[in-house]
This record gives sequence, C-alpha cells and structure tokens, in this order.
Amino acid sequence: MRLHPFQGLVPPTDRAPEVACVPYDVVNTAEAAALAAGRPHSLLHVDRAEIDLPVETNPYSDVVYARARENFQAMQQAGVLVREAGPSLYIYQQQMGDHRQRGLVAGCHVDDYDAGLIKKHEKTRKDKEDDRTRLIDTLSADTGPVFLTYRDAAAVTAMVEAKTKEKPQHDFTAPDGIRHTVWRISDPAGWVQAFGAVPVTYIADGHHRAASAARVARLRRERNAQHTGGEEYNWFLCVLFPASELKILPYNRIVPNLHGRSPADFLAQVKATFGLREDASPTPGAVGEISMYLDGKWYGLKCPVDPKADPVGRLDVSVLQDRLLAPLLGVDDPRTSKRIDFVGGIRGTGELVKRVDAEGGVAFSLYPVTLAQLMDIADAGQIMPPKSTWFEPKLRSGLFIHTF
Repeated sequence: MRLHPFQGLVPPTDRAPEVACVPYDVVNTAEAAALAAGRPHSLLHVDRAEIDLPVETNPYSDVVYARARENFQAMQQAGVLVREAGPSLYIYQQQMGDHRQRGLVAGCHVDDYDAGLIKKHEKTRKDKEDDRTRLIDTLSADTGPVFLTYRDAAAVTAMVEAKTKEKPQHDFTAPDGIRHTVWRISDPAGWVQAFGAVPVTYIADGHHRAASAARVARLRRERNAQHTGGEEYNWFLCVLFPASELKILPYNRIVPNLHGRSPADFLAQVKATFGLREDASPTPGAVGEISMYLDGKWYGLKCPVDPKADPVGRLDVSVLQDRLLAPLLGVDDPRTSKRIDFVGGIRGTGELVKRVDAEGGVAFSLYPVTLAQLMDIADAGQIMPPKSTWFEPKLRSGLFIHTF
C-alpha cells in the first residue's frame, strides 16, 4: 500500500478540543446544531454548514456549500486551523474505557481505491455520495478521514509502540469521555517504506467519503489539461488501524409487530427453525447465537448455517433475515422496509427492552460481526447486509485536514 505524507491543516494544541467533532454522517442536522451550539470553531460548521442557515434550508442547496467554504476560510484566517511546517504522517490514538486503538494518519491513493487495493464491503447511496463529492470539491479539502483497517504488520506495530512513548501533539478527552491523542511524524520516510509491505486495506467506515474523494480526483483530472499524476488531489485522507485493535459492536434489530401472529404462534414457528432457549442472556456469547426479546422475556436462538453458504450467507444477520425476518415478519428488504428499525450496539440491550416494552413487537440482539468475516466478504468482492457493523469509538474530524 502507498502512503502519502501531507502538509495539512491542524488546530493549535490548545484549540483541538473546540475544533474536533463527530463525523458528519452520525448526526442529523438538529443533532449537529446542538453539538455545535456555543462552539463557533467546531468543524461541524464546515461539514454540516446548514446548521448556520435557516432551518428550512435544503442541506444540498448551493448556499450550504458556499457557507461551508466561507466558514472553512474563516477558521484559517482566525488561526483556528494552521498549516503544518512540512509533510507529515500522524499516529491517532483513541481510548474508550479499557479499549485503545492506534491508527496511522496518511494520504491514500485514489488509484489504489479504484484498483481494489482498498477494499469495500458496502454500497453507497448516490445522494450522499453527491453531497460529499461537492463539499470536497468546493473546499479542495478532505475534512473527515476514511476509517481503514489492515491485517496486523509487526514492523508497523513496533514503530507505533516507539512513537507513542513520545510527547503528543494533541491529548484531550471529549465530552463523551473518549480520549484523543495525536503524535506528529515529521520524518515519515521509514513509515512509508514499512507500510509498503501491507498488501491491501479494508474500509471499516467511510465508504461515501472514499467514493467521493475518488470522484473528485477524476473531476480534477478532467479539468486539468496539465495533469501529471503527482497532484495532491490524487490522495485522500485516511486513518489506518491494525485489525487486532479494533472493536466492532453489533447492529441490533427491532420489528414493531408480529405480522398478525400471536406471541405463542410466533414462538412456535421460530422454534421450528432456530430452536429456542428460555431465560437467555440479552447479549449473545458467540457467532451463531442470537438473543430475542419478546413479551418481557429473553430467548436464545441458534443460527442454522448452511455450510455451503458464501461469506455473506454465513453471517448471523443474513440467517436471521432469510430464515425469520422475511418469511415470518414480512421484512422483505431491510434496506427499504418500514417494518424494521436498527439500533446501534453502543446503546445497549436496555434500549431494545425499553422500545419493545413501550411499543410492542420483537427485538433481536446480535453477536458482533468479526473483522475476519468483514475481510472475507471484502476479499470475495461481496457486499455486507445493511446495518451490519457499528465501529466504536468514532473518529473525530478536524484534527488533521488534507488540502489540495
């Protein structure tokens, strides 16, 4: 894999906490506005610039992108974002409770993305891709990094261990309790060489950002009659984490009713396919196990997996969809069906109990998809089912910005 040191924009050390923000796509407009309230230098004023406009403003209208550019330039003029002295890489460490993950921040090449060396496992939506393409092109900047993972490389890990013993550039704890620490690498040549031995990487989160960066590169190439391939727009901002340090949480499911069945009838039909264990734990203990909450009680289900199934078909979420949600509960297509809701694992199984007790229906608590499963699917060129993975902690935007 090719890595590219870049001369980016970063906040001064004392201003990093006020600039850093959650990724643009984990909040809606109202939530973004609430998070940015009283924080005039939050990068949400760039990534979600509609928060600074009248509430009726279409978030995809011309005025939003114009305001984003205006806010971005104002942050630079105010010294809230400053240019690094030279091309750099970074180590970005996140600490959530006892969990720690350390990633290498760098530019990755759009040609590696197009060639499949940066592997995908999700489809993108055109409206979302169009939005980020226009924002990146308007700003001439990648404001939020793409979250990549790779199979551990001992040489890179050893270099990270040594670097993180030094004094960091940024070190702060965000209001949600996540600690963010950044080390600048001003002598990146050895890191670029070491990472060259990594054959492929995988998108963990940020498929729309990656696809949009590649589109912007194509647009810039078409516009530039003097294109050489060495331009900065050929690279996009990424954080690359070793797989062993990442934490995937489940994406649980709620169906609001039993599709005309009584609880007893529904339980009998589930038992015929999955088996049924009463008084089960709300949290499944292994791949192949699902916990189901119905009528004030938790049940344990065992997934009947076809040994001939492909990597997608072997996922618990696929078995649940194909053998229960579709035939028994009428959830025909989980991407579009109004009969299903998804609850990120960070909210815990208590949220499932609360919702079902108040609204009725049934909930399913899943064991997290493993990194090995995700990589197998990406290696096979397949697409994960919707809402299959929830990575936590989320990367912050604004700690490093790649411009071109």
